[in-house]
Amino acid sequence: QVQLVESGGGVVQAGGSLRLSCAASRSTASFNFMNWYRQAPGKQRDLVATISSSGGTNYAVSVKGRFTISTDNAKNTVYLQMNSLKPEDTAVYFCNAVRLRGIRDDYWGQGTQVTVSS
Repeated sequence: QVQLVESGGGVVQAGGSLRLSCAASRSTASFNFMNWYRQAPGKQRDLVATISSSGGTNYAVSVKGRFTISTDNAKNTVYLQMNSLKPEDTAVYFCNAVRLRGIRDDYWGQGTQVTVSS
């Protein structure tokens, strides 16, 4: 069973920065994709950033240029560096790992709260 543990959330003022971490119980290189999602109260869970096993990245339009996803395979950890934070970035952020082996296996962390005050 894969475990993902997020950390690094907190309260920050608008314009500030946070770095989220997601530690995996197995090699991050074994996953086809590592993703960060977020869910604000009363809203659906949205994809924020993706990094593939080959290192390609993709971002939601709302965070492009402000957020950076990266991996450290030696530490089995995925990061989300968040800069120039806005109040609308306030949400619970979830780490997601995807393995594609004929079928799609998704693994989720428990989430970490990010609150951006204005």
